[in-house]
Amino acid sequence: MRGKLSRLHAARLPRQNVAIMAEIMTPDLPSPVSPLKIGTRGSPLALAQAYETRMRLSEAFDLPEAAFEIVAIQTTGDNRAMIDADRPLKEIGNKGLFTKEIEDAMLAGTIDIAVHSTKDMPTVQPEGLVIDCFLPREDVRDAFVSPGFKGIADLPEGAVVGTSSLRRRAQLLHRRPDLQVVEFRGNVHTRLKKLNDGIAECTFLAMAGLSRLRVLDQVPATAIEVTQMLPAVAQGAICIERRSNDQRAGAMLSAIDHNETTQRLRAERAFLAALDGSCETPIAGLAELKDGQLHLRGELLRPDGSEAISGALTGPLAEAEEIGSTLARQLRDQAGPGFFDWHA
Repeated sequence: MRGKLSRLHAARLPRQNVAIMAEIMTPDLPSPVSPLKIGTRGSPLALAQAYETRMRLSEAFDLPEAAFEIVAIQTTGDNRAMIDADRPLKEIGNKGLFTKEIEDAMLAGTIDIAVHSTKDMPTVQPEGLVIDCFLPREDVRDAFVSPGFKGIADLPEGAVVGTSSLRRRAQLLHRRPDLQVVEFRGNVHTRLKKLNDGIAECTFLAMAGLSRLRVLDQVPATAIEVTQMLPAVAQGAICIERRSNDQRAGAMLSAIDHNETTQRLRAERAFLAALDGSCETPIAGLAELKDGQLHLRGELLRPDGSEAISGALTGPLAEAEEIGSTLARQLRDQAGPGFFDWHA
C-alpha cells in the first residue's frame, strides 16, 4: 500500500510542496503523541476516504500513520432507522444532514480536519470553515447494479428501480417513463441485500465508491457512460474541510491538493451554487480539461423526469467559476420559474 502511495505522491504532488514543507517547522507537525485528528462519517466508504487522506498526508510529510487519528462521527444521514425505512432525503433534510455533526465537532476543536464526499457538500460552508483541498478524482460515472440485467435498456417495461437520488430518478424517468422508481438507501451491502430480496430489479451507485471500496469484482455493476447519464456535480471527488484560521492544517493540506481536480470543481460547484442546488433539485454537471481549456456540461431535470434541459460551455481555465455561473444562468433562463417544483 505504501509503495502504491509513493507512486501517486511522486506523480501528483505539486513541485512547491518542498517549499511548503520547509516552512512548517518540525515542532508544529503532528506526532503519535499529539496526532492530527481527521473527522469522518463511519460508513465503510467514508472510512476508506479518510484512510486515503491519512496515507497521503503521511507520505507527503514522512510521518507515521499514528501521527493521524481517524475520528468517526455519526451524522443525521447515517441514522439506521431512516435508512432501513428508505425515507427520502428531502423529508429529513438537505445536504447538511451528512455533515452538520462533523462540522460542529471541527468548530468545537474536537477534530482538526474533515474528509467528505464532495457531492454531499453544500456550496457554502459554515462561518469559520473552508474547503480548499481536493484529492485526485476517481471515476465520475454512475454504475448500473443488477444481478439480472446489464443496463437500463435491458429492463422490462414497468420494472422496479431503486434509488434515493433525485437526479438519477429524474434521468431514469426522462429516458424510461415506464419504470417504477422506489426509495433505496444504504451502503453497498445494504442495497445488494435489497436487490437479492426482490425489492427492485436494479439500483445505482457511483463507480468511484465501488473502486475505493475495492469491490468492483464483487458487485454486478456496469459503468454508464457520461453521455448516457451525466453524473452529479463533484461525483468521485474527495474534499477536505478545515477551520479557516488553522494555518498548519492549511499548509499541510496544500501539499496533497490535486490541482486538476480543484480546477474542475471550481466550475462545477459554481454551476451548482448559481442554481441554488440541493438534494431536492435534480442537477447534473461535469467539467473536463481538454487542450488547456475547461469544458463544462450541465443538465437540469424536472423531478418527475418529464423535461430535461442541457447545455455546455468551454473557456479558459482561469475563468472556471465564471464558466460555471454563466452556464447555470443560461439553463435557468431556459427552464423558467417553477421548473424544479414537484407535480402530482
